[in-house]
Parts: sequence; C-alpha cells; structure tokens
Amino acid sequence: MKLMSYSLAGRETWGVVIGDGVAELATRTGHATLADFIASPDFARRDALVQGLQAEAQLTDVVYLPVITRPEKIICAVRNYMDHHQEVLAAGMQRELSEQPPIFLRVWRSQTAHQGPIIRPRVSDSLDWEGELAVVIGQGGRDISEADAWDHIAGYSCYNDASVREWQFHAKQIASGKNFESTGAFGPWMVTADEIAPGRELKLETRLNGEVVQSSHTGHMIFSVPRLIAYASTIFTLSPGDVIATGTPAGVGWSKKPPRFMQHGDVVEVEIEGIGLLRNPVVAQN
Repeated sequence: MKLMSYSLAGRETWGVVIGDGVAELATRTGHATLADFIASPDFARRDALVQGLQAEAQLTDVVYLPVITRPEKIICAVRNYMDHHQEVLAAGMQRELSEQPPIFLRVWRSQTAHQGPIIRPRVSDSLDWEGELAVVIGQGGRDISEADAWDHIAGYSCYNDASVREWQFHAKQIASGKNFESTGAFGPWMVTADEIAPGRELKLETRLNGEVVQSSHTGHMIFSVPRLIAYASTIFTLSPGDVIATGTPAGVGWSKKPPRFMQHGDVVEVEIEGIGLLRNPVVAQN
C-alpha cells in the first residue's frame, strides 16, 4: 500500500494511492495527518479501511507534501555504505570506520516534497545529492532490540539528503550543512512495510538531468536498518512517524574529480526498487 501526504485546493491532507490517483483518508479515519494514522490502532487494519475505495483526485492534480510533514525526529546515518566510505578515503578525507552508527538530526523544516524545489542556498555553490532509503517508524519505543526492529517499521520511502558541503565541513559536526531549508527531499509516498520483505536488498539509483550518478543497493549498508533502529532507540524514544534516512552510497558529487554539484535548473531523481521515484528541480535561493 502506498500512503502519501498532499495538498488539494490549498488544504493539506493525506490518503492512499490508487492507480494514478489518490483517495483521501484523513476525513474517513479522523486522523489529521499520516503520522497520526500510523500511531493509531487503525493503521493495523488499513487494508479493510481502503477496501473498495476509488481515486478521488489524480496525482497530477495534487501538490505533494513530504511523506511525514512534521516528523518529531529525522535521524540521518553518516557514511553508512562501504562503497561511499571507500570513495571518501579515495578523495583524501581520513575517516575510520566507526564501531557504532554515526548519526545526526535534521529538522522538519529542512524538508521538501516530491516535485518540490531543492533550494541551493545563496551562500553556497556546493549543493550535493545523496540518494537514500528512508525508514518511517510505526510502533515507537525505547531500547528496541535488533531482533524486534522490523516490527517497528511502518514503511519505506525515498530521501535525498542534499548537503551543502562547505557548511558541512565547517566543523567535525556536520549538521550545519544538512539543515538548510528545502534541501531534504522526501517522497513521493510511503510504501508500507508489508510490501518489502525484511532485509530485501533494494536497488538505489540517483540521476542528475537523466545521467546516473549513483547506482548501488541497500545490501552495501555498513549498519543495517535493524542496527540503526536499535542504536537510535537507545538514545531517543522513537515515535510513530519518526524518519531514519539510512545513508547514501558512492557517487556523490563532492568525491568526483573535479567536484560536481547541483545547479539552478538541474533535475535530480532518486529511484528505489519497490518504492518509487523522487524527482526535484534545483532552484537557486532568491
């Protein structure tokens, strides 16, 4: 099942994707947001709730919103693909493999949606792409074990953890380069976890103006999805609707010789097998 947040006629809502359209579920279920629905007992009986529904609006007529519009936490993994770690070393940056998952936090205002612009800030010429698998937390909790982690996942989506590189490198803590507004693209929808077998290796591809710049699969992760959930839940109480961006594979623009970054007028796409395609234009900040 594909669930999405969107705006129609200026009103924010959410619903289920049916073919090339969407049926609203907010009014039918009484849950104002998709995160509210995920947190409710109704999420477990979602199949019954959508039985017999027909699309009420075409996807071409709605404005996509970030899948979870205001997540309490967006937890992002750093250097979580072995091929990306190796390209970082080859580019001359000395980084040891960590025994624990390196993470940082994004704020929800840094997000943009499918088809929404990724904004290149006026203070930078080094806006880079990072295609990633996003995990949406369903059942929350603290101190979740790796063995139980799959049961805490509501679904999966695509993420572009676009990075403002020189701001990322201002200090050893990289969050400043990861939280510029409208740089974290999230969408187009969430595919519920029952559609993706636990541990299935998913092909991930990022394209810039149609050219493949990243091509890998989730089997190259250093720290698995259950490991990330277990680690994060040791620090935080995870809440329904929290997002974990699981890291990016090799092929980022910063590592290329010479470096290559996103420019005004570019179009960047992140496509993940079994989930969908996230597409965003790149627009310079006014």
